[in-house]
Amino acid sequence: VQLVESGGGMVQPGGSLRLSCAASGFTFSNYDMSWVRQAPGKGPEWVSASNTGGDMTDYVDSVKGRFTISRDNAKNTLYLQMNSLKPEDTAIYYCNVLLFGTPRWGQGTQVTVSS
Repeated sequence: VQLVESGGGMVQPGGSLRLSCAASGFTFSNYDMSWVRQAPGKGPEWVSASNTGGDMTDYVDSVKGRFTISRDNAKNTLYLQMNSLKPEDTAIYYCNVLLFGTPRWGQGTQVTVSS
């Protein structure tokens, strides 16, 4: 099982980034997927989730209306479109899947929002 996040970087407040998570080693289309972030000095925070078909999604209140989760099951890839970024969005972002009761994580991608 492998989850590889990409697309992070440094942006100014109000900017946008699109994160990707390439999945392999399991049947991606059979599993709900999530994004989780961890800010410096803080614990992990769940950000967003998608069901297997991508037609049911959910978000933490702080990102609603700014972030959009999506997936391409043909490409085994999960996305997170992040708009109107704020300094408090600065964190390492991880994609996550629960496989047979065990959470699996990628290495994460750093997002820094700063002027």
